[in-house]
Amino acid sequence: MRKFSLDARVREHMQRAAGTASGRSAQTVYGGHEHVLRQTLVALEAGESLTEHENPGEATLLVLRGRVRLQCAEASWDGVTGDMIIVPPARHSLEALERSAILLTVATHPVNSASVQPA
Repeated sequence: MRKFSLDARVREHMQRAAGTASGRSAQTVYGGHEHVLRQTLVALEAGESLTEHENPGEATLLVLRGRVRLQCAEASWDGVTGDMIIVPPARHSLEALERSAILLTVATHPVNSASVQPA
């Protein structure tokens, strides 16, 4: 079992984001590419964004601090501290409307080895 303070990591990454040219900082806090589940803490300075990208699996975004806008071709959703947004299964972008931190949770569909047929 492992335990850590997410609030302390938010403070740390918001400070890091403020000190970078990109205005952002991120860290995978659980899982990773080798797991089905991955949770990533992302801190963004006001006005910074994650440009349009594909959704790698089922995903949610929990706003830990600040105010953000998730946008895809069909719609946009604003979120404030405490809001959870279900990420659409489409290309999307994220913009920090003010200094913000989010917890992005992504679950990818594992490759089922039983369904793979030999050539």
